[in-house]
Amino acid sequence: MIIITIVYLLLMLTLYAVLGLLILLNTITIPIPAIELLLICGVAGGIGGVTYCLRGVYLNASVYDRWSNVWLPWYFLRPIVSFLTGAVSCLFLQAGLIILEASPNKAPSHLVYVALAFIAGLNVDKFIQKIEEIAEVTWGIKKSRTSTREDKKDD
Repeated sequence: MIIITIVYLLLMLTLYAVLGLLILLNTITIPIPAIELLLICGVAGGIGGVTYCLRGVYLNASVYDRWSNVWLPWYFLRPIVSFLTGAVSCLFLQAGLIILEASPNKAPSHLVYVALAFIAGLNVDKFIQKIEEIAEVTWGIKKSRTSTREDKKDD
């Protein structure tokens, strides 16, 4: 199953890279710039997620010799979830709920969006915890049970 997992992850990486290049080279025309940025951020998040998964494969299979098929759903779903968190990071940055630059008059460049999306895809768990913190402070929405459980593990 390790080989199937690696092949899947490399296919996802290829898919994200090709999609990103097609968009950046204007081979795929997306008439709405905001949608184009959203897709690019999704691609960056997906690449971040695949990177993290590939790292997990070599660490768990080779370095620590603790590969387990129990984790297969994680390896197969993580790149998809990372794509989604990359896109969501773009929305939160555009909405002003995540602020990265000190200058209030200057809009962040596209590279800032892409970098944040990559980080969101690379570290989905921490990004979701941060989004839940923003939701709690902004709208009073309580953290999910999953985040609460993870917080208790850290204690």
